[in-house]
Amino acid sequence: MADKEPVAVRPEAAEEEDDASAATAAAAAGEEEDTGAQVAPIVRLEEVAVTTGEEDEDVLLDMKAKLYRFDKDGNQWKERGTGTVKLLKHKETGKVRLVMRQAKTLKICANHLVVSTTKMQEHAGSDKSCVWHAADFADGELKEEMFAIRFGSIENCKKFKDLVEEIAESLAKDESKVNEDGSSTAGLLEKLTVSENKSEEGVKGESTESGKEAETKSEATPSE
Repeated sequence: MADKEPVAVRPEAAEEEDDASAATAAAAAGEEEDTGAQVAPIVRLEEVAVTTGEEDEDVLLDMKAKLYRFDKDGNQWKERGTGTVKLLKHKETGKVRLVMRQAKTLKICANHLVVSTTKMQEHAGSDKSCVWHAADFADGELKEEMFAIRFGSIENCKKFKDLVEEIAESLAKDESKVNEDGSSTAGLLEKLTVSENKSEEGVKGESTESGKEAETKSEATPSE
C-alpha cells in the first residue's frame, strides 16, 4: 500500500483562515458588547462651588515667588512656602491686601493689608529679594511678622516692591488729607463757637443795660 503524500498548506490559505476566525470572534464579541442597555454610574459627582474669598477683589499683581519668615526664637530665616503672591484690591472698600498661597496645598502663608506704614527694603546681598514688616493673619490670629520674599528675576522683584510702595504712599497721602480736612473742620467749629459766645455775651450785655435803663426810669418817675 503506497504512502499518502503529505498535503502542503499554502501560507495564504492559513492566513485567510486566521483572518476569518478573528473576524468571527470579533463579530461575536461585538454582538455581546452592543446590548443597547444604558448603565447608570454608581456614583454621581455634582459640581461644588469653591470660594476663595477673593471674589470681591481685583488682582493688581500675580507672580510666583518663595516666602520666608524670620524666626525670632531661633534668630534665623525659615521657609514659609513657594507659590503665588497676589496684591488684591477690594472692589468696594478699595483696601489692598497681600495674599500668598503654597503652590500644591493652596495653604495661605501670608495674608495682610498693605497700609501707609508698609515699607519694602532690599534684602542684603540679593537683588531678587526684599524684606518688610506686617501684621499678618495667615495663621488665624494677628501677629507681627517680618517677611522676606524671593522672585525669579530682578525685574519681578522691582515690580512687586514698586507697586507696594506706590500703594502705601497713596494711602499716606489720603490719610494726610483727611487729617488736614479734620483740622480745618475743627478750626472752623472753634471759630463758630467763639463767635456764638461773643454773640451771647453781647445779647446779655444789651439785656443788662436795658434793665438798668428801666430801673433808672422807674426811680425817676414820682409816685402818686
